[in-house]
Amino acid sequence: MLPIEKKYVQWHENENGKDTLRHARWLSASDYTPPTRVVLVDDKTSADEAYRLACAGTSMLYRGDFYNGRQLLQAITRRIERTNERSKLRKMKKVVKQPAKSKSIEKSQETPNLFHQQRQLQAQRARILSRLLLELDTGYVSKLRRAPDVSAACIAAFGQLEKGVDESCLLSFRDLQGALGAAQWREKGVAIESLGLSIFPHYGVFAPTRHEYVQLLIDAPLPDACNIAYDIGTGTGLLAIILAQRGVKQVVATDLNPRALDCARENFARLQLSSIQLQQANLFPTDAPLANLIVCNPPWLPAKPSSPLEYAVYDANSTMLRGFLQGAKQYLSDQGEVWLILSDLAEHLQLRTRDELLSWFADSGLKVKYRLDTQPKHGRSQDENDSLYAARSAEITSLWCLVSSSYEP
Repeated sequence: MLPIEKKYVQWHENENGKDTLRHARWLSASDYTPPTRVVLVDDKTSADEAYRLACAGTSMLYRGDFYNGRQLLQAITRRIERTNERSKLRKMKKVVKQPAKSKSIEKSQETPNLFHQQRQLQAQRARILSRLLLELDTGYVSKLRRAPDVSAACIAAFGQLEKGVDESCLLSFRDLQGALGAAQWREKGVAIESLGLSIFPHYGVFAPTRHEYVQLLIDAPLPDACNIAYDIGTGTGLLAIILAQRGVKQVVATDLNPRALDCARENFARLQLSSIQLQQANLFPTDAPLANLIVCNPPWLPAKPSSPLEYAVYDANSTMLRGFLQGAKQYLSDQGEVWLILSDLAEHLQLRTRDELLSWFADSGLKVKYRLDTQPKHGRSQDENDSLYAARSAEITSLWCLVSSSYEP
């Protein structure tokens, strides 16, 4: 959906030999503020010049061939990567020249620093790339040469434009690529081999491309007389689908994000799962019976999201995780269970300790009944060139089965 508050960009453009002040509605998937410095660029603009302008904080409105514009964005990306690589080599040289520290002290300082440095580089990279812009006319139509039809992808990502309003909009090439990529995922789906089905994510809803935890939910024994279950923060609806397919008679799936609710609703309809109810709620449902089972797969890393698209990955101060744990017990039946799906990557990155997590369980009146573990299979966990390889390769994803502290088997 488009934000309620409209934001606009202004720029000067030569039209029929006259300097004209133009304006257009501003669209940003990352909620960036509208640019204040905009210059026109085209096929003749070199990658070096575009990179220099972007690094200086100048946004560039592209007027040329669509595919040349996409290549220009790729060229800027390569220059960012080369600059980051040179910066990395300089830091390595400085480390060599510094007095040697004990290995334990060096390791304790290095890992969280690397994570935060990587986050800063990612944010800086995103801002630089966001400065190559294009204009779309009413109906999300591009007048660039060889431009594809992007209207359907943009409507799905940014919402239907108001009827009767004739205005163009400006957005970054990068955001448009994100919308086009999301449209492809929504069309072809993400195959979940262990279930023999596909999940169809929407724009702005985290795609379950990493789904090693699915087998954990298949293997975990359901509580006795499991008639009602909650899926908290359902996203695409994948966990709710697993519970329904395992025979839970009533599943209540909640999410605060309207995009997630629309996405889950579509996935449930595709599979004809009428036993799943959807509620827009901040964590727990209202007016629902106590649950025999409550499942949740919260964001795994306690860090501040840099854009709305990162909310499914980063959870500042572990706010959602702690809120879920603190509230779960009051929605749980006497013999009910909580299944918390959580990676220990935060522990390997020294962003959270295991003792801290266990103390949150205890403070919430919960205790561990059992735990199932699985190792990651995604590419980054196997990439030895990744600066966080040591942490990623050691990562374990767990299904923590939690019960009330007063639980008696």
